Amino acid sequence: MKRPFRTVQRGLAISWLSLLIVAALLAPSTVPTPDLATINQPPFHSTHWLGTTSQGLDVGMSLWQGARTLLLVSVPAALCTLLLGGFLGGIAGYWGNTGLRITRTQLVLMVAGVGLAGLLLSWFPGAGGWPWLGVPAAAGLGLLPWRNKKPSTNTWPFPVDSSILALIALVNSVPLLVLVVAVASIQRPSLAGVVALLSLTCWPTPARLMRAATLQSRSQPYIEAAQAAGLPAVRILWRHISPNALPVLLVRFPLTVAVLISLETTLSFLGVGLPPETPSWGRLLAAVRQAPANWWLMLWPGLAIAFTILSLQYIATSKEGE
Repeated sequence: MKRPFRTVQRGLAISWLSLLIVAALLAPSTVPTPDLATINQPPFHSTHWLGTTSQGLDVGMSLWQGARTLLLVSVPAALCTLLLGGFLGGIAGYWGNTGLRITRTQLVLMVAGVGLAGLLLSWFPGAGGWPWLGVPAAAGLGLLPWRNKKPSTNTWPFPVDSSILALIALVNSVPLLVLVVAVASIQRPSLAGVVALLSLTCWPTPARLMRAATLQSRSQPYIEAAQAAGLPAVRILWRHISPNALPVLLVRFPLTVAVLISLETTLSFLGVGLPPETPSWGRLLAAVRQAPANWWLMLWPGLAIAFTILSLQYIATSKEGE
């Protein structure tokens, strides 16, 4: 009995997510026009099947366009989160605290890159400041010795593992929702800014998973043989460790999307993060505060959010059980 029931659940989850993706792809990009003649109209009418808001916006159209916003935020943010977390966790697990050695010049430039990042954030506190973090990060990563060179007397071991674990502890020291809401409230509202914010605050969990998988793969004999043969570190990470560690991140992907959806809808509900004219399920859910008697403003977006998150969670748990 359990297997047919699970098959039905899996089919319902896949069907709902497929419908959501198709709806998001077909959603119109024009700003919805309010119908002031049908303000606060209940659902199941010929003109507005799901009702209207206190501003005269059609709830069905807002749900439709909000689905596109949901995917435009959650999917890119999930990919960036897994890439960033996977990269940091991979180098932490591979190099540890003694495997990476840097010169004095590289150390100075990396410290300067961190200082430049802080200055950029102070000069550009809005959404435009977040992408600038990639400049010093890319410069610092380009200085890393990607080859397995013999230790030199002019180099010092750089504690990659301890540094990344400390960064994870720093990010996790503040509750995720509090951190996201606090930063979103001071940055300029934009879709790209929300994607960058979610990516830079949700990477610790994928990083820990990737680090554990990399530590397990690094102890294998073929990795030691590749290191002894002098293969570049980037080749070992990409060709030998990643194929065994990436499935861990792929299983995590649906759960990451579910977490990001909950964060995005929370930000929209609070009125921060996205521009005011951007349709969102969270902003539609927040419209009930202006008209508490309009139960449909809470029912339809609440069901859509619940179905989406539950479907993603079920797919993730079913993959883990396979």
